[in-house]
Amino acid sequence: MSSTHKVLYDPAGHAEGQLPLDRDAHRNLIQAVLAWTATPKLAAADLQQIALQLTGAAREVAGDVRRAAGRLPADHPALALADVVLAEADRRLSVAPQATVRCAQNRARLVRALYERLDRLTDVALATSP
Repeated sequence: MSSTHKVLYDPAGHAEGQLPLDRDAHRNLIQAVLAWTATPKLAAADLQQIALQLTGAAREVAGDVRRAAGRLPADHPALALADVVLAEADRRLSVAPQATVRCAQNRARLVRALYERLDRLTDVALATSP
């Protein structure tokens, strides 16, 4: 069976907000990477690819968080935490991904945190909609 899903690596953000993300694929990759308790027997190129995939996912989900936050009133309390999460994402993503377990796991945690914030902002937006 062939897959129609594509992995996105778009460091310049050209496709931001234009492609639907495969959240299940991200969740599965995050779970696998965070489950590593010892250094996996992967080539450096494989670790680099995983870090790049998670970096692309983080950039796209951060864009979704920004757009979701932008739909809320400027004085909404949920924006404060969104700003903190986005600032941390920007800080982490300003560093090029490395071919290490530590980098891959840090990127996995970042994507997970961004999805959590996106879900909360989406819930808030639904609750405040007339």
